[in-house]
Amino acid sequence: MKKLLFLILLSSILIGCNNEKKSIDSNSNLKKVNNFAIVIHGGAGTILKKNMTTEKEEAYKLKIEEAIKVGYNILKNGGNSVDAVQKTINVLEDSPLFNAGKGAVFTNAGTNEHDASIMDGKTLNAGASAGTSTVRNPINLARAVMDESPHVMLSGKGAEEFAKEQGLELVDPSYFYTENRFQSLQKIKNNEQASSEIDDKNAFYDPNIKDSKFGTVGCVALDKNGNLAAGTSTGGMTNKRWGRIGDSPIIGAGTYANNQTCAVSSTGWGEFFIRAVVAHDISALMEYKRLTLQEAAKEVIQKKLPELGGDGGIIAVDKNGNMVTEFNTAGMYRATMNDKGELYIGIYKED
Repeated sequence: MKKLLFLILLSSILIGCNNEKKSIDSNSNLKKVNNFAIVIHGGAGTILKKNMTTEKEEAYKLKIEEAIKVGYNILKNGGNSVDAVQKTINVLEDSPLFNAGKGAVFTNAGTNEHDASIMDGKTLNAGASAGTSTVRNPINLARAVMDESPHVMLSGKGAEEFAKEQGLELVDPSYFYTENRFQSLQKIKNNEQASSEIDDKNAFYDPNIKDSKFGTVGCVALDKNGNLAAGTSTGGMTNKRWGRIGDSPIIGAGTYANNQTCAVSSTGWGEFFIRAVVAHDISALMEYKRLTLQEAAKEVIQKKLPELGGDGGIIAVDKNGNMVTEFNTAGMYRATMNDKGELYIGIYKED
């Protein structure tokens, strides 16, 4: 009798373990939909069609298409995901259309301060820089920190000294001056004087978009070898003070990549993305709760983030090539390309 009970108990345990393994496998071994894929964003916010001219909309779409095709061609030719992410972001950093690199917004002191980060999903190695004002392409500095230093994040003058030692291109701070960004700063300052209050929601104001929280560029990619990577670059908040740093250079908040789950780049109100550890949380939900990328992104961006009071969005790709662009704002500049070369470009929520 005891032997029979023991056999029944043992059988139950084995069946339970087998069912649990099947449940895990059903989520972790989802069918590969793309052998390689790439997703980019150019910022999320109250981007409304009624506030956008036809010419401006076309300019954004052309630059987004140019950028994503740079990364796509690297991946198509067998290149690695980290290179694809870096080179794609370079295109966006060199454009005055986006709040990163050349198009960075102005601080309260009338300067431009850049933040960036990049992460390799294969090794979990990462690099970031914050508060630089002479490095032409901040994402290149982040890559150098990852590859050529024992550290993860460098800031300010020290980061610029490291960039010089690495032979990165340095420019005079005047290179980053753009008239519309400067006028955005003046508008916010005038509003402050009128109200005698500092409204922290005035993160960014683009007179062409009429939005106070907008900016940042990012890219995520999956290469043919199954390696994921993510990168993010930004000029931060218009009128920011005291060396403020947002989520973009913070691994786990603005950028995260892990070959076991996904690669994520964030854009939005940085303080809330830091508090919610948005990029890593999406990965963790996939790893621990076995959610799909779409489910995890929706849980974080549509539920967790708004409950804190934050808004914005993310782009992501998982290890099987599933791509997601999730945001809770009226719009987000975004694009995706799969291994078949199919291109999607979106700006507004209804796209």
